[in-house]
Parts: sequence; C-alpha cells; structure tokens
Amino acid sequence: MTDKTNNRYWFKADDEKQGIIFPLLVLAIWQVVSSLGLVNPILMPSPGRILTAAVEMLTSGELVRHLQISFIRVIEGFLIASTLALAFASAMGIFTRIFSWLNMTIQLLRPVPPIAWIPLAILWFGIEEGSKVFIIVLGSFFPIFTNVLGGIRQTENKFVELAKVLQIPQRKFIMKVVVPGTLPYIVAGLRTGLGYAWMCVVAAELSAGMHGIGYMLTDARAMIQTDRIIVGMLAIGIIGKVMDSVLLRLEGRIVKGKELFTGNE
Repeated sequence: MTDKTNNRYWFKADDEKQGIIFPLLVLAIWQVVSSLGLVNPILMPSPGRILTAAVEMLTSGELVRHLQISFIRVIEGFLIASTLALAFASAMGIFTRIFSWLNMTIQLLRPVPPIAWIPLAILWFGIEEGSKVFIIVLGSFFPIFTNVLGGIRQTENKFVELAKVLQIPQRKFIMKVVVPGTLPYIVAGLRTGLGYAWMCVVAAELSAGMHGIGYMLTDARAMIQTDRIIVGMLAIGIIGKVMDSVLLRLEGRIVKGKELFTGNE
C-alpha cells in the first residue's frame, strides 16, 4: 500500500465536501442569534436577509455587472503580472549576472504594499482601468515571482555539477531538470498571486472609480446597507474559490504529467 505521507494529493475528494459542514453550522447559529434579537440587524443582518438581498441584486443585474467589471480587471492584471513574474524569475534564477543586477531593486520594491501605490497610480493612469490594472499587477507580481525564483534556485547543486561534468547542454538541463522541479512552485505562486489580485482590485475600487465590486461595497457602506456589503464579500469569496480550484486542479495535472518533460529523448 502506498504511504499517504509521500503523496501530496493523499486527501480524498470527499474531504472537501465535508468542509461545508462548518459553514452550515455557522449559518445555523447566526440565524438563531439573529432570530432571538441578540445582534443589531443593521450591523449584522440575518442570513435570510442577506439571501433576500442577494436575490434582489442578482435579479436586477447589479451584482453581475460589478463582478464582471472586477473580474475582467483581475484577469488582465493577473495575466500581465504572471507573464512578467515568470520572465524575471526565470532570467534571475538561471543567469547569475541578471540576478545580481536586479535583485536589490526588486527586494527594495517588494515590501511596499500595493495600496501605497494607489495615489501615484491615479496620477499616472487616472481613476479608471489603467490604475486598477496597475495595482493588480503590482500586487500579483511579487508572490508569483518569489515562488518561481525559489523553485528554480532549489534545484540541487549535485544536479548542476553533474550536468557540468557530463557537459549537458544548458537548454536540455533546463527543460529536463529545472522546469519539472519548478512547476509546482509556479502553480503555487499563481494561486497566491490570484488571491492578491482580488484583494488589490477591491482596494483600488474602494479608493477611486465608479464601477466594480469595490465601488459597490463603498456605495453600500455609505447607505448603511450591511446586507449588500456581505453579499459582495461572499461573491468575491465564491469566485475566488472557483478560480483557485481551477488552478489546484491544474497543479494536479502538471505534477502527474512531469514525465512529459523528463522522459528520455
């Protein structure tokens, strides 16, 4: 029998289904507490009231419209960030000289939170699409970059030395050793970067703009519509979970398909 501890994917599909139990329990307690009048309905509306608000917002098309705008911004920024992060991390991980040139600059920029760039982003790109995508790119870039660079640099020295002794061409070494070893790090970075993309789009839309889920949350706060705020938050969580699940499934396929890269020529 295969040892579960040696399999990254030893958990069963049913485990995720069982994860619904705790949210349902929280909802039940929440509904009971609300029904007993133990919480202020303005500050914390009941699940039933939130469901009613969700249906109204879906029926009117308001929720879908704002989510669609934010979703497009997230995808645009995430794709740009992914492309840049993969390119920079690959170059810096493979070529020592490029690493020495760029590492200091990247390490200086990395700790700066994306929200700190919002004033400059608005000045440079205005309050609409440009500034939002710019903030998303900044927020997503560094998690992806850090994971990919770490994956490349974790290649064991013994493989590097062996490749030098055997005079294996650099391109072949990269494709047969570096790429397969880095694939899980790439997907992990993409998953983390996607989460940051959603955080950044909401932060950017909260600060400026007239469209998007962040703007919708700001408008609901101004009108003290707590139920609408929670609906927006739940919508972000659901979409983010679906997108993360897609990447997680992709990771499983990539790990199982490593032989495509490492097979003998």
